[in-house]
Amino acid sequence: MADAEVKSESVGTVVVAGAANLAIAVAKLVAGLISGSAAMLSEAAHSVADTTTEVLLYLALRRGARPADTRHPFGYGKESYVWAFLAALFTFVAGAGFAITHGVTTILVHEHTGDYLISYVVLAVSFAIESVSLARAVRQVRRESRRWRATPRRYLRLTADTTVKAVFLEDTAALIGLLIAAAGLTLSHLTGDELYDGIASILIGALLLVVAGILARSNISLLVGRAVSERVHRQIERELAAVPTVDRVDTLMTMFLGPEDILVAAKVDFRDEATGADIEAASDEAERRLTDRFPEIAYVFLDPTRSRRTGGRARTTQEEYPPGRDG
Repeated sequence: MADAEVKSESVGTVVVAGAANLAIAVAKLVAGLISGSAAMLSEAAHSVADTTTEVLLYLALRRGARPADTRHPFGYGKESYVWAFLAALFTFVAGAGFAITHGVTTILVHEHTGDYLISYVVLAVSFAIESVSLARAVRQVRRESRRWRATPRRYLRLTADTTVKAVFLEDTAALIGLLIAAAGLTLSHLTGDELYDGIASILIGALLLVVAGILARSNISLLVGRAVSERVHRQIERELAAVPTVDRVDTLMTMFLGPEDILVAAKVDFRDEATGADIEAASDEAERRLTDRFPEIAYVFLDPTRSRRTGGRARTTQEEYPPGRDG
């Protein structure tokens, strides 16, 4: 799949999720105001937070896709992580904060109009709409995981495309939140005790805290400058070592410059008999090998250097990742 197609698909996923969340937010708000249910109002806040998140993720995709210029020679890919981090922060403050606060208030005050029917209807419709949005996100995750030759779970854990990760996690959390709200409403309906409605609201807030924390941590890691996974790291190393003129790859460093841009920098020990022309040809072949294997690699920098077999301060490829870690 071409880079432009991937970005277009991500934009489509975000737009679909945003439209669904906006419609659901309005319906939940109306149902919450009519019924007085804390869980329904918390779910409305949940959907409002998700809708705002989708707007910020759309900005992340658009602004991060701007081409490189003289002031930003590596492009604007990392700006997408700034907007995605702000989206996670908004979910943390607005969505979770409102849900937990309103849940505590409901437990203390015990106010409810007793009109449950509209809440049940809205929850059922919302579940159907959220399922459609999640299904699109799941299709994209599966397609992208096949492209990276990874399992969907591993892809979600390591992907640099935080917009897809955000939509998937938010839609999953939305469905779980709807089930929690339905359980709280039902228990309050059957027992006449608003305690369960308030507890459901608090649980929805806690769920949002977990999602926001996961997304914030992922975006911070990418903003700092995260490397590719250990598996991809090893594959890049093998491709470089397979170039005939290369004797040894001493140091290999990678970094995500954006969701679809990877930088590769390596200290390479070329064979002693290699001429300047041989090294130039080998460098061209190394770049071709890497970009053919991983189209996401945007920059390849090779530094001809003497082997550090006897040790040195520079990190070697074997030292890039602690044992048992995926990077």
